[in-house]
Amino acid sequence: MVGTFKETGSGVKAERGERRKVIALAQQREIDAVLVTGLSRWGRSTTDLLATLKELQARRVSVIALNGMMFDLSTPHGRMIATVLAGIAEFERELIQERIRSGIAAAKARGKRLGRQPGQRPKSDRLAPKVLALISQGRSYRMIAREVGPSKNTVAEIVKRTRRSQDEGISDVR
Repeated sequence: MVGTFKETGSGVKAERGERRKVIALAQQREIDAVLVTGLSRWGRSTTDLLATLKELQARRVSVIALNGMMFDLSTPHGRMIATVLAGIAEFERELIQERIRSGIAAAKARGKRLGRQPGQRPKSDRLAPKVLALISQGRSYRMIAREVGPSKNTVAEIVKRTRRSQDEGISDVR
């Protein structure tokens, strides 16, 4: 066993670091087989999956799915099984995307606000008093960021939020 590689990137992306490492090992002839939890984890695009399976097969590297299926892409039977399973994986991915899109649309139709909600900034809210005190002393955003810890953009956002809330307070008094 050469190693265990756990891919955290999306299965739909062609450029994934861990998969690239495995293919490099195959190119260097350091491995004989690749054990994957499922073909859908190796790639969800049928064309991409078949291309990488063919590349591995050309280098005499077997691909074994955890469910025990072994693919011999040199035979028509092996290519057909790999194509069908890759097609099912791609279909499954598209169904998931469709469900996500319809769920988001339904939430928006119900009036649900998506994304981070106002007031959900615990770190910058905690640092705001210190940042504002340093701003009142005439320090630059960059110097405050170095001293306090957040990025320069976070410092600017704290100042912007404070000014906006002060402007809203003034408009309420009038």
